Amino acid sequence: MTLQLSVLDQSPLLQGHNEQDALAQTIALAKHVDQLGYKRFWMSEHHSTKSLAGSAPEILVSAVAAQTKYIRVGTGGVLLPHYTPYKVAETFRVLEGLYPGRIDLGIGRAPGGMPGVNYALNRGQYPDVQTYPTQVSHLIDYIIGGSPEGYEVKATPLGETVPPIHMLGSSGGSASVAGQLGTGYTFAQFINGDGHPAAIDRYYNSFIPSELMKKPHASVAVFVVVGETEEEAEFFASSLDYALLTLAQGKVRKYFPSPEEASQNKYNMYEQEAIRDNRKRMVVGDVKSVKQQLESLAETFKVNEIMINCIVSPFERRLESYTKLAKAFKL
Repeated sequence: MTLQLSVLDQSPLLQGHNEQDALAQTIALAKHVDQLGYKRFWMSEHHSTKSLAGSAPEILVSAVAAQTKYIRVGTGGVLLPHYTPYKVAETFRVLEGLYPGRIDLGIGRAPGGMPGVNYALNRGQYPDVQTYPTQVSHLIDYIIGGSPEGYEVKATPLGETVPPIHMLGSSGGSASVAGQLGTGYTFAQFINGDGHPAAIDRYYNSFIPSELMKKPHASVAVFVVVGETEEEAEFFASSLDYALLTLAQGKVRKYFPSPEEASQNKYNMYEQEAIRDNRKRMVVGDVKSVKQQLESLAETFKVNEIMINCIVSPFERRLESYTKLAKAFKL
């Protein structure tokens, strides 16, 4: 089975660029991979995070879909516990009406930022994540034209096509919910490097067909750094190594450092161990090696779609990376 490639973009602020640049680069990247033959372009939701500009992916979906022609455009994902299923359904019914057959509704359960984000988005209350499965169930009903909460309302505009729902998760618990409710499932390897194929197995084994999805569809999202040589790939990966390390240390980072800056860092033995551990979240190497690693990852997880999250600097290098992969996989 042919391995399909998609893109997960977080609108990262690269060194020497500002927030407006990051958003413009998201649009430029989407247009680039649209022409290369990638299947999907998803945008993440992060709040109060200085180094990531994508706080409202549903708005970016509209902007990206307007400037692309072929690629499916969606969220990876809307953090559902912060919102009402009805409002999310309406938003994506509008997007589906504007770009029929090209919209994906990706959802997640994580807070998506610092702890205070939970309170700021929920009027000073902490969201009840235990009701997440019920929220997803109501969202599905609203999307397909139902009124699950008994208020006798419809999520408008209604139309002939319905955006599929995909759940982005980093645990087996999310996989079970996705399977039982009949949504798609994307395992976030770029978040949980200790992820195990058992999560995907749990999704497949628990899948019940729904009105949105008759057959299960699973994928894996992972950081990728590709270079002309292994040495060059390691050089460019030093930026992501440093960024992930500082995040784990609780340091505020205003941008993703250039490899020239990051490669000069000296790490103690504990930091070196943390960097090695974070490499479980990444695929790094030359084109041939990365292709083999991605194929192996797909085989291990029993999926036929990999979502690539490539954060390297400068921006032109990001574009080149996606081009290299498209050629290697003959998209």
